[in-house]
Amino acid sequence: MQWEAVIGLEIHAQLATKSKIFSGASTAYGAEPNTQACAVDLGFPGVLPVLNEEAVRMAAKFGLAIKAEIAPRSVFARKNYFYPDLPKGYQTSQFDLPTVGKGTLEITLQDGTLKRIGVTRAHLEEDAGKSLHEDFHGMTGIDLNRAGTPLLEIVSEPELSSAYEAVAYMKKLHILVRYLEICDGNMQEGSFRCDANVSVRPVGQKELGTRAEVKNLNSFRFIERAINHEIERQIEIIEGGGTIVQETRLYDSDKDETRSMRSKEEANDYRYFPCPDLLPVVIEQCYLDEIAKTLPELPDVKKKRFIETIGLKADAAEVLVSSRELADYFETVVKASAAPAKICANWVIVELVGALNKSAQEITASPVTAEQLGGLVKRIADNTISGKIAKQVFAAMWAGEGDADTIIEAKDLKQNTDSGAIEAVIDEIIAKHPQQAEELRSGKDKMMGFFVGQVMKATQGKANPAQVNQLLKKKIFA
Repeated sequence: MQWEAVIGLEIHAQLATKSKIFSGASTAYGAEPNTQACAVDLGFPGVLPVLNEEAVRMAAKFGLAIKAEIAPRSVFARKNYFYPDLPKGYQTSQFDLPTVGKGTLEITLQDGTLKRIGVTRAHLEEDAGKSLHEDFHGMTGIDLNRAGTPLLEIVSEPELSSAYEAVAYMKKLHILVRYLEICDGNMQEGSFRCDANVSVRPVGQKELGTRAEVKNLNSFRFIERAINHEIERQIEIIEGGGTIVQETRLYDSDKDETRSMRSKEEANDYRYFPCPDLLPVVIEQCYLDEIAKTLPELPDVKKKRFIETIGLKADAAEVLVSSRELADYFETVVKASAAPAKICANWVIVELVGALNKSAQEITASPVTAEQLGGLVKRIADNTISGKIAKQVFAAMWAGEGDADTIIEAKDLKQNTDSGAIEAVIDEIIAKHPQQAEELRSGKDKMMGFFVGQVMKATQGKANPAQVNQLLKKKIFA
C-alpha cells in the first residue's frame, strides 16, 4: 500500500518585546535563574495582569504580512493544566477568538514550483518556565525567568506533505518574523521552536489518520529527522496490524527516535474559559493602517524585484533575501560599486558569506563593511585589479588592513594593462615553449590555459587576463 503523510506545524515565536506580556518584568535572555519572574508572572494572590500593547502590535504586524484576517475583537482565556514550570496552574492564551485568523504562506518545492500553505491562526499567549534536568542529581530544577514571555503561536493547516515541505515552511516563517523584527529567531535560545502534528493515510484517502504531536523541535535538521522518523514509525505500526494512538511524543536527537510522553489532550481537557482579569482586545482599522505603514519590503517581494528588475538568478536571489541584513548589505554593495548586480551578488554570496560561515559570524559582525566590499568590486569592474588579485585584497580587508584602495596601493597590486609590456612577456614565453605553441596551433585548446598561466605567473598575477587571452591568440595564430 502507498502512504502519504499529513503534517501541520505549531510554531512558537517569542516576541521581541522588552517586557513580558502581562507584566513589566524583563524578557532578556541569560539572567540568573528565577531573577526575572515577578509576582504577576508567578500568579501571587491579589495581582492583576496588564496586557503589553507592543505584543498586540507585533501580532497584528505578522497578520498583515501574511494577508490574514485580523480580529476586531479578541479575548484571552485560561488554559488549565498542572506542570512544575507553570506556576499559576494555567496558561493565559487565546482560544475561540485569536488576534490573527486565516492567512497564507507560499513555499518553494524541490522542483521549483510554489505551494500555498494555509495559516489557520496566530494567537498570543504567555510562555511557561523551563525545567532543568542537568546537574541536579536525579532531581529537576525550575527556572521561571521565561514564564510570562510573550509568544505568538502560528498554527498551519494540515497541508504539508513531507518533512522537506515542513522545513521549507518553517524556514519561510523564520525569515519573515526576522524581517518584521518581531522575533530574533534564535532557535538555540528557544525563541523560535516548533511542535509537529504528524499522521499518515493511504494515498487517495480523504479522511485524516490519527496524529501524534512531536514536541519542542528547535532546529531545522531535527525537525526533518523527527518527522521522517515519525512517518516511518506510523507506517510500520499500521502495516504490522497495529493502530496509532493519539499522543504527544518527544524527539531524542541522540538516538534519532521519538518517544511517548503522554496521551494527547483535547481542548476540553484544558477546561478553557475566558480570563476574568483581562478585557477583550479591540483593534480598530486606523490602528492597522498605521502598522501597515511600518511593514518592510517582504522577502517574496524583494526576491521578485531582485530577479525581474536587476537580473539575478532565482537561486542567488533566494540566498540574498534569506535575511533582511544580508539583502540590505547586498544592495549597499551594488550602490557603492556601481557594478553589475550579478558580480556584486557573486562576491557577497561566495566570498563574504563563505568567510562568515568559516568564522561562524553573523552578517552584522562582518569585518568587511558593505561600502568596503562595494569599493573592492568597483576596482574589479574598472580593471584596476583582476578577480584573482581581488581575493588577496578581500583577505587583507577581512584582516582589518583597510579599504580596497589603501590595500591595492600599499601592496602595489594594480593590474597591468600596458599592451606593449604584456606582449613582451608573451613573446618571451612562446620562445621558451615552442612545442606547446605548436600544439596550440594544431588545435590542442587546453594549451591556451598553460600559456595564460605562464604569463600570469611572470607578471605576478598583475596582467589583465582578458587582455592576455586576446594578445596570446594574436601572437600564436598570426
